[in-house]
Amino acid sequence: MRGAAASALAVEGIRVDLRGKPVLRGLDLSVAEGECRAVVGLNGAGKTTTLRVILGMLRPEAGRVLLHGRDITSSPRGLWRRVGHLVETPLSYPELTARQNIEASARLHGADPERAGRAASRMSETLALTDWLDTPVRRLSLGARQKVGLVGALAHEPSLVVLDEPTNGLDPLAVVGFRELLREVTQRGGSVLVTGHHFDELTRIADRVDVLHRGRVIDTLTPGGPSGADRPGKSCEPGRLSEPGGADLERVFFDAVLAADRAALEPDSGRPVRAGRPTGRSAPRGRLPRAGRPGERR
Repeated sequence: MRGAAASALAVEGIRVDLRGKPVLRGLDLSVAEGECRAVVGLNGAGKTTTLRVILGMLRPEAGRVLLHGRDITSSPRGLWRRVGHLVETPLSYPELTARQNIEASARLHGADPERAGRAASRMSETLALTDWLDTPVRRLSLGARQKVGLVGALAHEPSLVVLDEPTNGLDPLAVVGFRELLREVTQRGGSVLVTGHHFDELTRIADRVDVLHRGRVIDTLTPGGPSGADRPGKSCEPGRLSEPGGADLERVFFDAVLAADRAALEPDSGRPVRAGRPTGRSAPRGRLPRAGRPGERR
């Protein structure tokens, strides 16, 4: 993040109920210009619902979303041309080729065809998609379809990118290329909001990581990054991540989630329950803290 940059996105007091169950409970978060911000949480925490509200796909019961300082409920249509997104599964026309789908996305965003075409070609090469550009999407693998969705979300050079678990289905080479594409977005002053489950990957791409639990942000972590070479000048906030890498983020994440659950079970104890420092123990695989009944798929 670049100092005290202005907010490209602000989510204020969002509340959403689905099928009579609270999913988001007064959610607040923001993404600064030039920042890559991640949201991590257990299944049912409200990650996908949050993105759907931000993109205007779902109307909240309360709260508001500001895009470049404009309330999305009254913002001009042209403002959405500055947004790129991929939520859940990539939307595509299966009978069209990968190239045609990417071109269609660029046109829908009002992008200059030649400029978007050059950007799409470069991004496709970065993601190792070039050999499949003239193949109908219906014949592509899951990973290749994900690449098409990512290039379609980025080729018009948006100022805000919203991505839901974007590395799903990507091979290791494409994951490395995807990091390069996100770095390009933030280096030109664009902003990124991304959800994910892979802690190690989040430490490589995000400036800050919000822990979403039971519809609220319960902690915000500043990853140290994988190495000084990859994220120069990064440092950990006191009491946050003492070591770089996903294992440390995982420990702090579970500390925060368990502390929030304990606080919910002891509302009248009069003692604030805070997330402790990393214990040095990794969470056992396959054993996650109970998060209640989810109101959404993720």
